[in-house]
Amino acid sequence: MTPALARKLAARHGMTLPETLFANDTTYAWKDFLDFLNVYEQASQVIKTPEDWYDVTYDYLARSAAQGVIYSEVMPSPDHAKSAGLDYPDMLDGISRAIEQAKADHGITATIYISCVRNYGAEKCEAVAKLLHTYPHPLVTGFGMGGDEAGFPPALFEKAYAIARDAGVGLTAHAGEWEGPEQIRIAIDKLGISRIGHGVRAIEDENLVQELVDRNITLELCPTSNIVLGVYQDFAHYPLNQLIEAGVKVTLGSDDPPYFATTIGDEYQVANNVFGLNAQELKQLTHNAITAGFISESEKQHLLGKLGS
Repeated sequence: MTPALARKLAARHGMTLPETLFANDTTYAWKDFLDFLNVYEQASQVIKTPEDWYDVTYDYLARSAAQGVIYSEVMPSPDHAKSAGLDYPDMLDGISRAIEQAKADHGITATIYISCVRNYGAEKCEAVAKLLHTYPHPLVTGFGMGGDEAGFPPALFEKAYAIARDAGVGLTAHAGEWEGPEQIRIAIDKLGISRIGHGVRAIEDENLVQELVDRNITLELCPTSNIVLGVYQDFAHYPLNQLIEAGVKVTLGSDDPPYFATTIGDEYQVANNVFGLNAQELKQLTHNAITAGFISESEKQHLLGKLGS
């Protein structure tokens, strides 16, 4: 959700957001990772109705499609919707209608993976996972977890992931951003995931890197986010090329674009201009994203046909 849209939704509901939340019309203002989470929480309070979720989703997908994106997974948090007064089915209604309209208008395919918030605790994450059973939906194809990795390690959420796995969805989790390789290994072993959100610090353990290759685990890399938040001091220290050369399956993601002054298109430009990936290598990253996507095999083949591979 861009700051401009946040202000629009606030006005819709007679709310006034503190101007300290915004750096300008396109980015938010925050000091560090925990402050970023706080700003995110405050801004999310303006998303109160199915129409709000529709507007946020459609706006994002339309902007992504304009950059050439053919497949996107959106990551709504039922807990954030609930804190703003909206039930899960109503949230899904707004998002799914926007996904269908964006596909009709712009040709972009999107699915939903439901995200729990680890710093809300294990019980709340388990409650979110149970929603997958109570309200099955054809566009909800995955389950993931974000939030404060350092304070809430993956082992706490084994039950939540077991519940989600029983719902038959794809599984991912943030790990290896603020904590090191051992937490990535625990996330893989305890949570049964096929993808890792970030996971970039796997590079610190060559045995883990090889394990990612052997087990075909995909890393959802977000270079700009990791630099802006201070996980790495600059792109020169970011191990994108090393992970690719080691044979790890990686993708490029934008994380929370308006918070980090980036877009998915910008991330591909960084991969090209800074890391030196050529057109074929960039296409391979998109190929990785499609094949690791939480989407049917027939849809994967359709998208790979669009990609020309």
